[in-house]
Amino acid sequence: MSTSQLQYIEISTAKQPFKFADGKTLHPVVLAYETYGKLNEKKDNAILLFHALSGSAHAAGVDPVGPGNAYWTDECHVGWWNDYLGTGRGIDTEKYFIICINWVGGCYGSTGPSSINPDTGKPYGGEFPFMTMQDIVNSQVKVLDKFGINKLLAVIGSSLGGL
Repeated sequence: MSTSQLQYIEISTAKQPFKFADGKTLHPVVLAYETYGKLNEKKDNAILLFHALSGSAHAAGVDPVGPGNAYWTDECHVGWWNDYLGTGRGIDTEKYFIICINWVGGCYGSTGPSSINPDTGKPYGGEFPFMTMQDIVNSQVKVLDKFGINKLLAVIGSSLGGL
């Protein structure tokens, strides 16, 4: 699995909605992500790349489409870590499988306050659950589970993602 185009994955079901630290639950919860490189057979070459507070899952390459919302501006088309990800670069995609996930609550394709609440047909807005870093981590673990990744080689990031 190697791409630099936005992909989407649902991490909750009606029977198992996503539970936030504040006790609220949501379904569906969809996260946008991109992958770079290839996950090896042992699944031991995976690196989770966290983006900055105002960032997206689009870390490298050129994505002319994005999530198709008003937040995807011209500067978003080129990945924010384009100079660091790729063959022979600091994060070599010939060796590593990098997955960058737009966290829950993000505005670049993941379920967040601007997403439509299926119960009302209107954006969640202020009704969206209060998010914590634990919610972000829990949502990303669910994506890793779907890839069958039990252990990461590394977790890296920039700005807030580097925390």
